Amino acid sequence: MKQQNTKNVAFIDGQNLHLGTKTASPSWRINLYKFRVYLKEKYKAEKVYYFLGVVDENYNKLYDEIQSAGFVLFFRKHNSNMLGEKKGNIDVDLVFTVMEKMYRGEIKDKIILVSGDGDYKILVDFLIKENKFEKILFPNFKKASSLYKKMTAKYFADLSNIDLVKKISDKKKKRP
Repeated sequence: MKQQNTKNVAFIDGQNLHLGTKTASPSWRINLYKFRVYLKEKYKAEKVYYFLGVVDENYNKLYDEIQSAGFVLFFRKHNSNMLGEKKGNIDVDLVFTVMEKMYRGEIKDKIILVSGDGDYKILVDFLIKENKFEKILFPNFKKASSLYKKMTAKYFADLSNIDLVKKISDKKKKRP
């Protein structure tokens, strides 16, 4: 049983979360407020970092919603001359932030990762070895990287599980 004072930290690949729920069958939209409560209650996530690609003023309402729900928002940094040409790939930023926070002693307990991207497998393996890993939450288990197939169920959960979708989904129309 977990101690009452556990303070895990979660890191979300926002694009992977969005695409994972959008490509699920049937597709669904996550309710950020319900999801934040779920992360706190189920995984004792005291702080949750939500990583997104390039800042686009057309999505200011989404950014406000993410922050209002209690997530700490991170954006990928780009050279301003390249903004229209670059993909908002945040993988390295997320991994670096995890490692930096661990190095500085800001993460006392364990890490939760929300993504199905295989690029994080080396981080997950390291965190498991260091006893700093709680779970990886796959937005869409069927689309998760095959690199995770040998991982024991102790270290992953499927957000696209029908019972969980009912608990953390948003009944509103999907955002663009």
